Amino acid sequence: MGTKFLLRMMVTAVIATEALTAALAPARAADKVTFLTSWFAQAEHGGFYQAKATGLYEKAGLDVTIKMGGPQVNGSQLLLAGETDFLMGYDIQVLKGREQNLPLVTVASSFQFDLQGIMTHDDVADLAALKGRPILIAGSSRVTFWPWLRAKYGYTDDQIRPYTFNLQPFFADKAMAQQAYPSSEPYQAGQQHEKVKFFLLADGGYPPYGSTIVTTEKMIAEKPDVVARFVKASLEGWRDYMKDPAPGNALIEADNPKMTDGQIAFAIEKLKEMKALDRGDAAKLGIGIITANRYKQIYDFLVAGGLLDPKVDWWKAFDDRFVKDLKIGVD
Repeated sequence: MGTKFLLRMMVTAVIATEALTAALAPARAADKVTFLTSWFAQAEHGGFYQAKATGLYEKAGLDVTIKMGGPQVNGSQLLLAGETDFLMGYDIQVLKGREQNLPLVTVASSFQFDLQGIMTHDDVADLAALKGRPILIAGSSRVTFWPWLRAKYGYTDDQIRPYTFNLQPFFADKAMAQQAYPSSEPYQAGQQHEKVKFFLLADGGYPPYGSTIVTTEKMIAEKPDVVARFVKASLEGWRDYMKDPAPGNALIEADNPKMTDGQIAFAIEKLKEMKALDRGDAAKLGIGIITANRYKQIYDFLVAGGLLDPKVDWWKAFDDRFVKDLKIGVD
């Protein structure tokens, strides 16, 4: 028996022993992560539910719990209290938080623009035509997109009517307009056979991203690997959701039984039509991208509108290291 043969047998035995040891060793426990959405489960949350449903989070070594937000949920408060690890957030919310020295940080975006818009009756030509007309908006909108509309189109505060998420006042008054999302209120109007138009604010230059992933400075400092894995798996979930949404939709409807197949299908079609995930910078840099240039635009917009103290350090409001090299495409 030659020396080379004996050596080869020894190496084989060592490899086999290591493999057996690895197989018998307890698997590393997945990192538990909680993600809080901004509203009741819907297609606009599809990428996260898809990542959960298809095992992308599990593959990334994460045990993710998705919690639904809602009208009475203060997401930032829960994030800062440690009740959730990540939050589906909003750039204005984060920058206003930084103004109060709250350690909120945006690490990725679902959509390259805010999905917020205005729904009108079908006789309205454009947003400029709404000057002087009543517009239904929620109280929170007074410090987000309303100042932008006021400055851009000359609207006045006496046009404001309170929006209570009930479409009947809009249906009853043909002069009325209201805030809306492309996949929600226009769909509901269509179900009532009402002819409407939808104007996306981003098309007029409204700068925020949409449905961002927000965490804290502490999470980034102490668990950067968890942040990186959560962001990557979530964006892979979005990529896959736009191809075959069935797994994610099953979890969405389980969490929110009021969500119908019809509304989900309508929403996905609108997301594709508007290129919500892969428009602008994302076409080249990949979905989920956030950039310093864009964040500076959001900061400038808020400062110009008197909505943010110019002393706020906007650089601390985002961290692009978790998305800038991923280059995940929708196709």
